[in-house]
Amino acid sequence: MLTQQSESLLPHSIMVQKAAAYFKLLKFRLSLVVAFSSAIGFILGETDASFLNIVLVMLGGLLVTGSANIINQIIEKDLDKLMKRTAKRPLPTGQVSVTEAIVYCVLLGVSGLTLLALNFNVLTAVLSFISLLLYGFVYTPMKRINPICVFIGAIPGGMPPLIGWVAATGVLGVEAWILFGIQFIWQFPHFWAIAWVLDDDYKKAGFKMLPTAGGKDLKTAIQIMIYTLLLLPLSLLPLQFGMSGSTSALIAIVCGVLFLAQTFYLMRTCSKKAAMSIMFGSFLYLPIVQIAFVLDKVTI
Repeated sequence: MLTQQSESLLPHSIMVQKAAAYFKLLKFRLSLVVAFSSAIGFILGETDASFLNIVLVMLGGLLVTGSANIINQIIEKDLDKLMKRTAKRPLPTGQVSVTEAIVYCVLLGVSGLTLLALNFNVLTAVLSFISLLLYGFVYTPMKRINPICVFIGAIPGGMPPLIGWVAATGVLGVEAWILFGIQFIWQFPHFWAIAWVLDDDYKKAGFKMLPTAGGKDLKTAIQIMIYTLLLLPLSLLPLQFGMSGSTSALIAIVCGVLFLAQTFYLMRTCSKKAAMSIMFGSFLYLPIVQIAFVLDKVTI
């Protein structure tokens, strides 16, 4: 009897494992962060953004980003086996086949793009599709060719708030480009700090993510500092163009100065500890500044 019960539970267990593998393939946390940035742009662009539309723009962003992430994992399936950080992903372990991943990827992408086009406007869907193509088919293979991959990857990485603004307004105006500019520049200290911390793992797959031939050296640290410094004037532009108020501008400057201070530590020590500090600092900087922009908008 126990054997029969165990056998009856087996298909259910397999289904649960399969569902968990599909969920991992989505890279939900990363996709949610991207969707959150889209919502920030939407709220800043829409005077009276409804909760339903905020959820819809986030869902569209989540689906399209998930699709792009799956393209990345399909292309890098064999490379992921070489790195400790990625070796247990669903594709390298065989939990999900390439064919299954492709079908899943297409379903997510088509669903997300259709949702954005029907509920907002075609331009939003077109920009999302361009972002997906750049991330999946340009940035991903470029990682093994040249460090310029970070610049290429920063383009789709910076587009979510721009896409959110366009979803709200239907216009690709200067405000959308300001939101893009802040998130675009933020990508450089963020990704270079990650690449510094994971350099040994990346080298196993042949990824060329750090900007200089020396890799983890003072030249790279200086470049991280320069891009972080650029965030200071960029973060004042929402105030200048009436997108937000002076309180958020002050918060952005304070966060920017604290973020910048971390880069000086890296320049002085060129250590993994300092790079990790920048990495975690970057995770805090962007949402704090973006939320400040949104909250301050209410008081304008």
